[in-house]
Amino acid sequence: MEFDLAKRAIAGDEQALVELLARHEDILYRTAYAYLKNEHDAIEAVQELTYRTLKKIHTLKEPAYIATWLVRIMINICLDMKKKQKKFVYNHDIEIASTDPQPFEMADIIASLPIEQQELIYLKYFQDMKNADIAQLKQIPEGTVKSRLHTTLKRLRILIGRGGTVND
Repeated sequence: MEFDLAKRAIAGDEQALVELLARHEDILYRTAYAYLKNEHDAIEAVQELTYRTLKKIHTLKEPAYIATWLVRIMINICLDMKKKQKKFVYNHDIEIASTDPQPFEMADIIASLPIEQQELIYLKYFQDMKNADIAQLKQIPEGTVKSRLHTTLKRLRILIGRGGTVND
């Protein structure tokens, strides 16, 4: 059924596209929220996704990959939004210092990772994607996904041990 909807959407059927977006709305919103960490920005990202999808649906070559294609667009939107936010808000050179013994939120620790590593964590553990699916989405070999995940998890363990500080 979804394959047929995707084919109709690619052919220009806007109602089919709306139905596809509605089917994937929850996962797309959760992806946006995981990246952007607030409801307002997540909703804005979903709106931007709707716009971009309407303009670019005809470029999708394989209807079977509609869900992966939508997630990829959402991730790109979120990364674009984070870059804009970083210009005004965040200075990467600041070390997270805390005299408070309370542990850092995991989301804050993940946010201290490079964007590429954040993306792997979100796809693997927040979206429950398999390594093969991540490899297809990122257009890299599955072995590369495994080694990058290993490196990312190793770095996360170090950051958790330091209480979330980045001294690189």
